[in-house]
Amino acid sequence: MQEKTLDPSYDAGSLIEIVARKVVERRLEVPAVFFLEMNKPLSFIVGQSLLVAMPFLAPLLGLQRVEQLSILLQDRENVDRLIQRIEELSSQHRPSKPEETGGSSCNTPV
Repeated sequence: MQEKTLDPSYDAGSLIEIVARKVVERRLEVPAVFFLEMNKPLSFIVGQSLLVAMPFLAPLLGLQRVEQLSILLQDRENVDRLIQRIEELSSQHRPSKPEETGGSSCNTPV
């Protein structure tokens, strides 16, 4: 089994923060949370799959980042923390009071 402290600079909290901010920045909160919730039972397999795909992903993301993501996704608690952080950041970026339109978004007279 893979050692959890593979990289001395690995910090799950900071990696969760980085990933959550990127997701919210790109406005992909709903699909990301849906995907993570749906695949939560498979999180260990996904983490292991990242190791298999490392030769293809390392040039794009960097070897260290792929290893960190793999370790992060192998633990279901980290997936829950990531979902929670995405939802927190999403609620902070949402407007506090939506405009009321009177029930219709179309303003043309009939």
